[in-house]
Amino acid sequence: TQKELDINDSELVSARQESGETVTSMALENTQLKQPGKTEDQKSTRPVTKRNWKQCTLPEGKLRKVQAERRYARDIIAITMKNMQESGIFNNLTEANEKEKAKKSKFYDILIREEEGKKEIMSLQKQLQDVKKQTKKDLQNLDKIIDQLKDELQEKTAKLNIESSYIKKDIDLQVHQTQKKGSSKEKALDKKIQELKNKTDEEIQIHMETENFLRQEYQKVEDRLQYWMDKYENDTNAKDEELEALKALKAENLETMKKFAKECLTFEETIITDRAEREDKRKQREQEAREKKSILKLQAWWKGTMVRRFLGPYEALGKLVKEQQMQKEIGKKEELGAK
Repeated sequence: TQKELDINDSELVSARQESGETVTSMALENTQLKQPGKTEDQKSTRPVTKRNWKQCTLPEGKLRKVQAERRYARDIIAITMKNMQESGIFNNLTEANEKEKAKKSKFYDILIREEEGKKEIMSLQKQLQDVKKQTKKDLQNLDKIIDQLKDELQEKTAKLNIESSYIKKDIDLQVHQTQKKGSSKEKALDKKIQELKNKTDEEIQIHMETENFLRQEYQKVEDRLQYWMDKYENDTNAKDEELEALKALKAENLETMKKFAKECLTFEETIITDRAEREDKRKQREQEAREKKSILKLQAWWKGTMVRRFLGPYEALGKLVKEQQMQKEIGKKEELGAK
């Protein structure tokens, strides 16, 4: 941060020097044209000020800074005086004042940032110290844990050695017991092997006897098979002959059946024709009977109609009936009048 401040100061001084030199050069040229007397006085005063500043005991860097500020102020005053003489205004002075205020505020901001940076550095250093202390504590704790683990390792190693010796003795004892059991089992197995050998010899003897018996039976079965094969061939030939005879008989019977079938068809056609003729005759008789019955009914209806309506030969009968009805009505009226 101190280096940054020095750099900023040097930049400000160089900027002021450049701006001051340009301004003063322009101002001097103008004043030399208009006021030659003043320029000579100024020229005469410069060496005196330089000598006075050289005689001071200030450091070289601060001396340069003071000289630059002095030149900058002198140039601003010269320009302001020129503007006041020409136009009666002093805007350059106010602008220079504002610029200086801005630079000063920037400088103060730099100082504030520097202070904040210092505080942050101090806090970081404090945090670093805390981290170092915590790390130291952690390392001490780790050393304690390592010592504790070493002690536990020694204890477990001793315990493991004791357990391994115990296990070794136990294994030796088990091996000895197993050998004893193995010897007794071996004797039992030898005995069992001998028994199995005896059984095997017996089984071989039985197998040979069984094989001889089966061979004899096989020979008998083969003889029977040959007998049955011969019988099968003979029976097959006989059955083939019978089959041929049956086929011939079947052909003859088939011809006979065809002949009978033709005759049956002829008889069936004759019967069907006769039945159809009889049915036609029966239907004709029934039709004639129905027609006759209808004619009789029609005649009876017509006769009844003629009688009821007194038509044709029954007109005289109608007149007679009317006269009788009139006489009955007259008789009834007379009876009513007499009453």
